[in-house]
This record gives sequence, structure tokens and C-alpha cells, in this order.
Amino acid sequence: MAGFRSLARQVRDPRCDLALRRYSLRKCLERFAPYGHRATWDHLCSRAGFGPEDRSPDPVRLVAALEELEEARTVWLAYEVEFAERRKKEKHDGLRRPGSVDDWHRLTWGGFGVAWCDDPRVHPREPLAEVLRRLISGLEHEPGACCPVCGTERLIWKYDLDHEPSSGPVCTHCGILVPRPVLKPEALADARRGRLLVSA
Repeated sequence: MAGFRSLARQVRDPRCDLALRRYSLRKCLERFAPYGHRATWDHLCSRAGFGPEDRSPDPVRLVAALEELEEARTVWLAYEVEFAERRKKEKHDGLRRPGSVDDWHRLTWGGFGVAWCDDPRVHPREPLAEVLRRLISGLEHEPGACCPVCGTERLIWKYDLDHEPSSGPVCTHCGILVPRPVLKPEALADARRGRLLVSA
């Protein structure tokens, strides 16, 4: 099975058939898809300017989509390295029990679904790398009451998500499943009760 980098080389290779180049970009999403496969594909297509069903997109646009995905992957892999180093140090210092961020991180190792969007047409519009930087910043700071990606406090608890966890606080603005560790207990409780939070 081809890895992300070998698939990326196929996307860039002008000697490859255009259908193979498009297929290789789709296969990259099996290795790294921050919003989930379908929502990340929709995001990349809209940002690069070709349709999700376009079977022969402009190769320049395909490469632009790949470059956005690669930049985001670089951001996420750097975070995972830092995360692993921190956990190693904590274990060395005697802190064996993982925290809530660690529990969340275990479900997202490799970057699949880190900013899960259950509706593939509703996702952040900013570049993937910027979204991941905001998400990481939220994970590294004290819990708050808003979505770490778009800053809105309009969160609602949704059930039967096509993801693990299968329920949680979803941002009504950008559509991501907000990681529970970035939210205060009161924000989680309000989302569960179905009350949209309003800034004071």
C-alpha cells in the first residue's frame, strides 16, 4: 500500500495519467484527512477551484490542493512529535495517567478526523494548516467556551456522528466536532442541553 509521500509524487508527476493523479490525491486522504475523507475532499476542491466530481481537473489545481494538504499535514505531524515528547517526559516524571487531551488525541492519531465535519459540505473555509494551528492552540491552552477554529460560542450537542466519539459538541458556524478538552464543563453542559451559547 502506497504511503502519503509516494501518492503525492504521483499527483505531481506530469507523466501520470490525469485520472491516476486525481485518484492519488483522493488516496492521500486515506492517510490524512482532518475533516474526514468526504469533507476534506470537498474543502480541497472548493479551495483549489475544481468540482468534487470533476474527473479531469486542471493538473495545476490538483497540485494546489495537494500543497494545501501537505502544509496541513506538516503542521499536524509536528504537533504529534511534540505530543509524544511531552508524554514521554510526563511518564519519566511519574505522570502515568493520561489526561483528557491524551484520550482525545488517541482517537485522532495520524490526523484523521482531528477537526471532524459530519456534514461534508459544512467545514471551515480557511486553509487547512491555519485551522489545525488554531485547533492545536486551543488544545494547548486552558479550556474555554468557544470553538477554537472560528471563535463562535454557538455549539450544539449532536448524536449519531459518523465518527468516534459518535456524539459531541458541534460548532454551528464552521461545522467541526469541537474536541471536548478545549471546552469548559459549563460549555459542554450548555451544548448538551441544546442551548446555543451567546457571548456576554
